[in-house]
Amino acid sequence: MDKKWWKEGIAYQAYVRSFKDSNGDGIGDLGGLIEKLDYLKELGIDILYLNPINKSPNDDNGYDISDFRDIMDEFGTIKECDALIEGLHDRGMKLVMDLVINHTSDEHPWFVESRKSKDNPYRDYYIWHPGKNGQVPNNWGSFFGGSAWEYDGGSGEYYLHIFSKKQPDLNWKNEKLREEIKEMIKYWIDKGVDGFRMDAINHLEKDENFPDGIIKEGEVYGDFLKYVQNLPSVHDYLKELRRDVFNTDYHVVIGETGGIGYHNAYIYTGTDQGELDFTFHFDMHSVGKGNRDWERKPIDLIKDIKVNMSGWQLRKEEEGWCPLFYSNHDTTRTVSRLGDDQKYWAESAKMLVTLQLTQKGTPFIYYGDEIGMTNAWEFQLNDYRDVSVFNKHKDLVQSGLVSEENYIKGLHYTSRDNSRTPMQWNSSENSGFTTGTPWIKVNYNYKDINVEKQLQDPNSIFHYYRKLIALRKSTDTLVYGDFKDVNREHKEIYSYIRELNGERILVIVNFFGNEPVFILPEDINYEKAELLLSNYDIENAGDIRTINLRPYEARIYKI
Repeated sequence: MDKKWWKEGIAYQAYVRSFKDSNGDGIGDLGGLIEKLDYLKELGIDILYLNPINKSPNDDNGYDISDFRDIMDEFGTIKECDALIEGLHDRGMKLVMDLVINHTSDEHPWFVESRKSKDNPYRDYYIWHPGKNGQVPNNWGSFFGGSAWEYDGGSGEYYLHIFSKKQPDLNWKNEKLREEIKEMIKYWIDKGVDGFRMDAINHLEKDENFPDGIIKEGEVYGDFLKYVQNLPSVHDYLKELRRDVFNTDYHVVIGETGGIGYHNAYIYTGTDQGELDFTFHFDMHSVGKGNRDWERKPIDLIKDIKVNMSGWQLRKEEEGWCPLFYSNHDTTRTVSRLGDDQKYWAESAKMLVTLQLTQKGTPFIYYGDEIGMTNAWEFQLNDYRDVSVFNKHKDLVQSGLVSEENYIKGLHYTSRDNSRTPMQWNSSENSGFTTGTPWIKVNYNYKDINVEKQLQDPNSIFHYYRKLIALRKSTDTLVYGDFKDVNREHKEIYSYIRELNGERILVIVNFFGNEPVFILPEDINYEKAELLLSNYDIENAGDIRTINLRPYEARIYKI
């Protein structure tokens, strides 16, 4: 075992804007986080991961940074950031910050200079290109809708932005830029930051031949992924950062890497690569999604869940570590997407976290999942705040490709704003998140689903999380142990054994609302079975040869 603090810790992702507002302006902030550190400690959290807190005009909720070394005005000050780091470290907790270095805001001083003239020293910090036949350089569309190119009248050229037009992409071929990025990272390391999650990191190189992409049916722009993702020089840049900045073997270095799964993550995380410690993948983002956003399809436990989750578990040690997460700020709510947020809301939420916290990897709990927060099913178009919602509405609805009704239904299923509604602390106005007007509406069900209510209920989702986290921390088997699928081909039950130094832990979950029968394979021998945790009350818990499982039932045994 190559033991590391970031392998053994339980991480919690707080979307700062939506977590807790301390000054009544309707926006979560660092002061609110500091207020709630003891809450996180009570839950059992060791690592706090924050979405961007740097200064930003907030076109994309902080992922458009205008000053890497300062704090967003709405979030607070550098002094409050120092106090947050101190508060975490005093409690034995770590801080992981988002590091957005694929692009900046168009209000960043580098870009302000870059667009002044073609011979400006900062011009080459970004990707500029003349038009083609009086039009954009190619047919690439941005991830957020619209063209990936924006015309700049001052210089008569276009700049590339694979996200919002206010997020111009940096030109990593420029050595002076890379040195500035390194010095900025060292600034945060000196402040005590323990690790970094590098946003969109596998986009650092672009195919500068800028070929047109194939336009798929129903789309407006060309498919450009293979021209901006996982290209060879990305590895050179990551190795350079590891060599020049992350060279003490202390800080955890995580990369968000679209297009990377368990079968090829080693190209970034292999222990001989010298690049990333692990990657954030997108395996769970689209589970249940139909051909179009407003359509759903049944979850296939084997193809959608086991292939991917077990795939990460069965990798060789030298292929690297992995995260364990279902949701983040770019997806929808876990229990709404993967469970049943109505009839079996609590049971399915507990079942899902049972899988998450009993597998090998670093668990990342997304804020609100510990109380079973759901999608915002009652939102209408003007309730959303995500820039991509309105860009795509223009592309699809206003152009006549999609009806308004289907577009809204699709947002209920797929919009990122489902996972960005304010944290539901209590049943008071605005769920205790703010005394002002929240930046985005509080979900309609906050009076039924909130922290205060669940703290008072010993059988709540929150307390199940606490017990499960404590169990994980009590044994190295759940962190470092080998993984063996049990009944891999079962279409309703996901079960496996974790084993280390002779200790065996059996995990059994019913992933759906039916009542299947678990049968222990005859080649698994045991003298006795000790029930460690379950999400139902159980009689005769020691008999595990045949188990009649209830809807979304989860059991953990030491055998």
